[in-house]
Amino acid sequence: MRNPSSAPEFSHNDVIIEQEKIVYRGFFSIKEYHLRHRLFAGGWSEAVTREVFVRGDAVGVLLYDPKQQAVVLVEQFRPGALKDVNTPWVIEIVAGSIPAGEAPAAVALKEVFEETGLQVTDVRPMVSYYASPGGNAEKFHLFYAIIDASLAGGIHGLKDEHEDIRVRVFSLEECRQALAEGSVNNALTLIALQWLQLHYQELY
Repeated sequence: MRNPSSAPEFSHNDVIIEQEKIVYRGFFSIKEYHLRHRLFAGGWSEAVTREVFVRGDAVGVLLYDPKQQAVVLVEQFRPGALKDVNTPWVIEIVAGSIPAGEAPAAVALKEVFEETGLQVTDVRPMVSYYASPGGNAEKFHLFYAIIDASLAGGIHGLKDEHEDIRVRVFSLEECRQALAEGSVNNALTLIALQWLQLHYQELY
């Protein structure tokens, strides 16, 4: 929360990191911290150990056509959804990791083209949030872009990243119904579509 009246009481100055180290490095990393932090009741905590999932920040892009009141989403296999009782294929907004040193907006433009074949020249900020700060350092930067949904379709993605992405087009009403039914099963798409319900009349 950015409103000063609702901001957290403590800051980085109220954490003492005694040790940090990488305990796993692969497609993602796990970092182990030994730390102490201030307590609300006063004083400091005992030394605690916490592992944090690290994979860098990411972008998400909601593609919306205000003339047709249509949303362009993508469908792809997601290994994190393997335990889903229905399917490990997920319908979501365009998304991708931010390489070190690159600006989120520039990555957003690139991901839109790679995953949908659509060329957009402008993305506008929506919201930013931590995916699961209890143990995950990843922060999502969400954007939206105005597009022509009639140009959307086909199968896209980068072969060297083993991507197999199908483009789907949904009406605004279908998205509203999916939200009401609770059938949107991933956080970034859920947040983006809820944001759209609040702001679609302002977009053009």
